[in-house]
Amino acid sequence: MLRKMFDSLNDERHSEAMEMEINPYAAPQSQVLQTTTQDELIRREHINTEASIKSVGILYYIGALALVSIGVIGLNTSARGKSGFDLPLGMMFLLLGVGMGVAAYGLRRLRSWARIPTIIISSIALIIGLINLSGGILIHIIILAKMLGKQGQFVMTPEYQRIIAATPHVKRKTSVVVWVLLILLLIILIGIIAAITLGK
Repeated sequence: MLRKMFDSLNDERHSEAMEMEINPYAAPQSQVLQTTTQDELIRREHINTEASIKSVGILYYIGALALVSIGVIGLNTSARGKSGFDLPLGMMFLLLGVGMGVAAYGLRRLRSWARIPTIIISSIALIIGLINLSGGILIHIIILAKMLGKQGQFVMTPEYQRIIAATPHVKRKTSVVVWVLLILLLIILIGIIAAITLGK
């Protein structure tokens, strides 16, 4: 009887030693689950701001396309000698379009360096809109609010990039309304470019 109890005790000690040898440096399972849950909570808390900033990137891509097109048209008419004023104006539109495209690239990838050009471009557009009382004032106010807000600043940090990589299952689908508005905006911009081209 004593021998059986001794053998049973040895077997339990041997089993515990093997469990320690499997991975003695592994973090406790509860700690891993806690970290994953925390990242998921942070991602869900900021997912709307993340989607909004990426949508601004799409708008900036469309705006960049329009500005570059207008700039090329201006340079083309200047090269033909139709107007001497089109050269500086065309260069300005072209440079603004390129800058807007670079900012759009950073916004779509939530890069922190994209905040500064976005703030500058939207501030200029907002001032021009207020002076001319043109449309788009509300859009640029929203963009500036996102860029300057606490959540917007955090979303465009390397730490949030790590959280995105740790939570690939957390996603937010783009609303159909947003896609419809983007398509309408693209059609309007194409119409403006066509009107400028035909007017030349």
